[in-house]
Amino acid sequence: MELLYRSTRNSEVAVTASQAVLQGLAEDGGLFIPDRIPALDIKLEQLSSMSYQQTAYEVMKLFLTDFTEEELKHCIDKAYDEKFDTPAIAPLREADGAWYLELFHGATIAFKDMALSILPHLLTVSARKNHVKNEIVILTATSGDTGKAALAGFADVPGTKIIVFYPKNGVSPIQERQMVTQKGDNTFVVGIKGNFDDAQSGVKRIFGDKELKQEMDQAGYQFSSANSINIGRLVPQIVYYVYAYGKMVADGQLKAGETMNVVVPTGNFGNILAAYFAKNMGLPIEKLICASNENKVLVDFFRTGNYDKNRKFILTSSPSMDILISSNLERLVYLIAQRDSAKNAQLMAALASDGKYEISEEMKAKLTDFYGDYASEEETASEIAEVYKKTGYVLDTHTAVASRVYRKYREETGDEIKTVIASTASPYKFARSVLGAIDPKYDALSDFELVDQLSELSGTNVPRAVEELRTLPVLHDTVVETEQMKEIVKTFLKIS
Repeated sequence: MELLYRSTRNSEVAVTASQAVLQGLAEDGGLFIPDRIPALDIKLEQLSSMSYQQTAYEVMKLFLTDFTEEELKHCIDKAYDEKFDTPAIAPLREADGAWYLELFHGATIAFKDMALSILPHLLTVSARKNHVKNEIVILTATSGDTGKAALAGFADVPGTKIIVFYPKNGVSPIQERQMVTQKGDNTFVVGIKGNFDDAQSGVKRIFGDKELKQEMDQAGYQFSSANSINIGRLVPQIVYYVYAYGKMVADGQLKAGETMNVVVPTGNFGNILAAYFAKNMGLPIEKLICASNENKVLVDFFRTGNYDKNRKFILTSSPSMDILISSNLERLVYLIAQRDSAKNAQLMAALASDGKYEISEEMKAKLTDFYGDYASEEETASEIAEVYKKTGYVLDTHTAVASRVYRKYREETGDEIKTVIASTASPYKFARSVLGAIDPKYDALSDFELVDQLSELSGTNVPRAVEELRTLPVLHDTVVETEQMKEIVKTFLKIS
């Protein structure tokens, strides 16, 4: 049965999965969400013997119902191949009483690779299915990881161009270098004088600019998105929670049907929303533990029912979570409002005008699946040091936020259910913060000396994605004010 997708701001709007992938964002500014969350149609026992690629097909076929089996398997095989440095794709590593789901074994050593390796293939198949003649322009804002993963995925893909905006002083040195050295005639990278929320809001304004859309169409272009607002990003993220459960069963840590908890460090809410979808598909997840850094707007929302971005924006050592407007939360709000798109649109209008909104008590009562807490900068650093000293395992700054929040959760609740922590980035991506947490003596080292030291300490090889940065030339050096974002897009696309 075909699954249709509706806008969270106007449920009268319904499109197929491939149309939702192509559009990225609904024309009314809403996010696409499926009419229903389909149930897993495979026994939990079977998951334990399945490869990542097989699991991906079993999950994604339920959401992308207008893709043929051949089309979907082609996309999966193209995505999850030797670009990943392990056949497991997303291995589980036990350390200090938790299981870390390592989502950083792809081309850009961050969890965004898990979805952005497949999105270009989903997009090109979707374009073909819908007889699109225009060239597709991927327009994306990044807080550090999405940008590079999207650039790597779309570089030199025929019929596409990609433009990435990032906060000039809001990403790690390695993250910035990964982006500004990106090859590909169809790739464009722009630093903005502002933070991630400024970049994300600017991209949304460009998407909603009807005059620009007309100019683009006349020039043979149309926009799509690689941000987590695109369901082509969200659906592949569901896969790794289902896969992790299968591996926990295979390793004898869980019996099929036994519940597990999931901890996710998140800023834009997409990664933990994928876990929520997995739970609603029938995966035995007990508690969804939402971990924030000092930009704890999500924690406050889960505790009070108030979402309020009117607060100081804090630059932290976990920059991919330095976000005050969590775009994907809109999908959850729509669901707990019982798919009332008018109610959701009203709340999102309040966010746009006042920077805040408050959900009803009835809606708040539907958030019991979630627990939210945050880790301060000091707690994040001490978590890296403690886990390393106890186990020799090195966490990146984002994973350390999740690990510390999980520690707080256990102390508060006494819950001893087996728990999987989403490990969202390689420590090599944040070597200075990671090694500085382990021992301040490393502060004097250069970025690449830190990388070599981290390799020695962790007993792991320097990832290819970092090693090649030593010699790659800078190819992108454009920096603009936020109000110049539209004009720079037109300049890149040679639209007068």
